[in-house]
Amino acid sequence: YIAIFLALIVVLPIHEYAHACVAVWCGDNTPKIYGRLTLNPLAHFDPMGLVLFVFARFGWAKPVPVNPFNFKRYKLHSFFVASAGVVANYLLAFIAYPLFILSVLYIPQFGYFTEVLQTTLLFIYSMSLNFFVFNLLPIYPLDGFRIIDSFAKKKGKGYQFIKRYGSYILLSLFLLSIISDMTGLWYIDILGIIISYGAGILAIPINAFWGLIF
Repeated sequence: YIAIFLALIVVLPIHEYAHACVAVWCGDNTPKIYGRLTLNPLAHFDPMGLVLFVFARFGWAKPVPVNPFNFKRYKLHSFFVASAGVVANYLLAFIAYPLFILSVLYIPQFGYFTEVLQTTLLFIYSMSLNFFVFNLLPIYPLDGFRIIDSFAKKKGKGYQFIKRYGSYILLSLFLLSIISDMTGLWYIDILGIIISYGAGILAIPINAFWGLIF
């Protein structure tokens, strides 16, 4: 639990800070006005969302307030801001992986401290990949939906359905994951299967690149 918490105070703020930073770069100072242009975890965490993340494997951070009408180029910059969080997550996974390998190879064993350090780095790596996949799901209010929304010209019934009921769809997927853990029925954990499969694919180029060095 300590390692999960330490990993979260790295992974979540970087994700949210990336959204804020790119939004400001694109001409919208709203994140800066609301104090979100920072890596301080306290600015980004929702207390209940953090507790659920640590103990129930799902949760949430406070979304970064953005006013896309301030962007210099509405559609393009909306895409950049929506994509910023997952790009930051992937870069973080790319950095965390060799740090974990180096900690295993070269840091002497100091009992509990070393175990927490190595486990934290491993969680930062795996969480970053999991967040990448999860946030790219095309379900409102996730980044994947906002990426599609930034370029969608026709907002038909399917779009309206996902936007109206997206939160309920996510809650249903989370509940299926919990039921899967309680019953052992792994095949009903749709969200877990998607994230695990997607993260596995994303890990391949990272492992291949650093495998040339270590």
